[in-house]
Amino acid sequence: MSPDPFPRAEVRIDLDLIRHNLALLAGRAAASGAATMAVVKADAYGHGAVPVARAALEAGATWLGACSLAEALTLREAGIQAPMLAWLDTADTDYTPAIAAGVDLGLSNAGELERAASAARRAGGRARVHLKIDTGLSRNGCPPHAWPALVKSAAADSAVEVVGIWSHLACADEPGHPSIDAQASRFQQAYDVALEAGLHPMRHLANSAATLTRPDLHFDLVRVGIAMYGLNPVPQPEDLRPAMTFRSSVVSTKRVDAGESVSYGHTWTAEAATTLALVPAGYADGVPRTLSGRLDVWLDGRRRPVVGRVCMDQIVVDCGDHEPAPGTEVVLFGSGEGGAPTATEWADKIGTIDYEIVTGMCRPRVARSYTGQR
Repeated sequence: MSPDPFPRAEVRIDLDLIRHNLALLAGRAAASGAATMAVVKADAYGHGAVPVARAALEAGATWLGACSLAEALTLREAGIQAPMLAWLDTADTDYTPAIAAGVDLGLSNAGELERAASAARRAGGRARVHLKIDTGLSRNGCPPHAWPALVKSAAADSAVEVVGIWSHLACADEPGHPSIDAQASRFQQAYDVALEAGLHPMRHLANSAATLTRPDLHFDLVRVGIAMYGLNPVPQPEDLRPAMTFRSSVVSTKRVDAGESVSYGHTWTAEAATTLALVPAGYADGVPRTLSGRLDVWLDGRRRPVVGRVCMDQIVVDCGDHEPAPGTEVVLFGSGEGGAPTATEWADKIGTIDYEIVTGMCRPRVARSYTGQR
C-alpha cells in the first residue's frame, strides 16, 4: 500500500532533485564564467513553473526563461523578482506589461522591436530586449540579411536597451554534429555586427545539451531546460535524476481463465489463468494509446505488463498469481530506480522525446504534488 492517499492519477515532483540537477548544471556553467537561466516554459515542462522556479533560484540559477509574456507575468505575480526573459508571443501581444514588470523580451524582427519601443514609450520606461539571430535552426530569429538593420535600429532607439544577443542550437544533443560549429561561427559574426553598432550585450547560445558538452559555447549565460528536470539530452551518462513520478493505484482485481481476452479489440488473450489489476489512468491522463502492448508498470516491487489496449480512463495489468490490494500504488514512470519504467523509456518505445512525455502531464485529471523542501 502507498503510505499516503493520492488521486486516481498524479505526478509527484521532487523539488530536491530539481535542485540537484540545477546545481550540477550551474556548476558546469560557472566553471566557464557563465550564469544560468532556468527555463520554466510550458509550466516548467509539466512540473509546475512557480515551485520549480523557486527551487532553481535556490540552487544557483540567476535567470528564468519563459516562452510567453503571460508565463513570465505569472511568475512575477507569484512574487518572483529574478531577471526573466520571454521570447515568443503572438503578433498582437501588448508588451506594455513587460515594461512595468521588468520582463526582458526576446525579439527577432523590426516589427517586434517597434512594438516593444512603443510599449516602452507608453509606459514611460525602456524595453529590455534580447535580439535573436537565426544561426541555422530556421525557426524563430532574425535572418542574417536583416540582422544589421535590426541591430542599428535597436542601437538608435532610446526606448530600447539591448541586454543580450542570442540564438538556439539545432543539434546540440548530437555532440560533434557539424551544424554546432557552423552555428557558433554565425553567432560570432552576428555579435561582431552588434559590437560595430556600439552595443555591448551579453551572449547566450547554449541549451542543456551544450551546457553539458560545449563549455566553449557557454559565453555569458546558459539556458538549461530538460536537463534541469533530470532527463539527459546527450548520449553520455550524467548524474541527472528525473524529478517527476507518474503514479496511480489499483482499483480492483479479478481472476480470469486461460483463453479470456482483455480490452477493446481483444488484442491480448491470457495463455493461462491469471490475475488482472485495473488501474484508473488512460490516454486522457497522458498514457499514450500507442504504448498498448508495450507498456510495463511498477507494482508491488516489480515490473508488470499492461495487457490489452490503453483506454481513455484505464489500463489493465497482468499480475500472474499475485493479487495486489485495492489502493496499491502503481508507478507508470519515474526515476527508474530498481528497474522501474522511465519517461525516456516511454518516449523511445513510441518514437518521440521525453520532453513530450513529461510536458504532456499537464492535464485536468492529473493532480500534481511535491516532495522536497518548498
